[in-house]
Amino acid sequence: MLAGNGDQTARMRPWLLWDSTPGDCPYLLLSLGAGGQPPQEISPAMGATRLLPNLTLCLQLLILCCQTQGENHPSPNFNQYVRDQGAMTDQLSRRQIREYQLYSRTSGKHVQVTGRRISATAEDGNKFAKLIVETDTFGSRVRIKGAESEKYICMNKRGKLIGKPSGKSKDCVFTEIVLENNYTAFQNARHEGWFMAFTRQGRPRQASRSRQNQREAHFIKRLYQGQLPFPNHAERQKQFEFVGSAPTRRTKRTRRPQPLT
Repeated sequence: MLAGNGDQTARMRPWLLWDSTPGDCPYLLLSLGAGGQPPQEISPAMGATRLLPNLTLCLQLLILCCQTQGENHPSPNFNQYVRDQGAMTDQLSRRQIREYQLYSRTSGKHVQVTGRRISATAEDGNKFAKLIVETDTFGSRVRIKGAESEKYICMNKRGKLIGKPSGKSKDCVFTEIVLENNYTAFQNARHEGWFMAFTRQGRPRQASRSRQNQREAHFIKRLYQGQLPFPNHAERQKQFEFVGSAPTRRTKRTRRPQPLT
């Protein structure tokens, strides 16, 4: 049948019908037409030898179409999504609240909020060293408030740390950055590149001169266990047991007098 109609077979060309459904790969409907005629219904009597090349071409075009649409619609960038969402305050999710102390690497003391004044001179367990940390977004942005003074740690436009009664402004939001040496740095959300830092004397350092890799901007989170009670004199004596013994007196050794000759 195919041998007798050689010229007619040469004029047979495949037709492609596209079902352009948005968002899906188009369906390819293959039929045969002669001399540029519209596609006709494929008869079941057509042999497998005649349909096999056309079906192969159909599958190749379908694969090519799917690859092209995949290139036109790239996968979403998750890192960019996290950065965009982390830059906005989350007003819907429930905030996480944690309590701990911040140990300064340079001063060897803890950060304390005594009102408007912020310093790193508190001993372990000091009531002003207890900090309440509230999450601002699902990322690592937090607000830090003194539990005793109820003042938030904020940074003004000159880079100075001050305490404010309200922490709603962006000056009072810090981004936690965990460093390779297991220390934590706190970068201000409004002033990028400005970090919370303290000197050896525990005084706040100018934020514009602070850097992430400097010791002055490194902190360690420590659990707050409260101030340990100092035992008085009566309780201190109960901790020791004295063993009674008779007093001894050292006697001076005397020598025998030698006889006179």
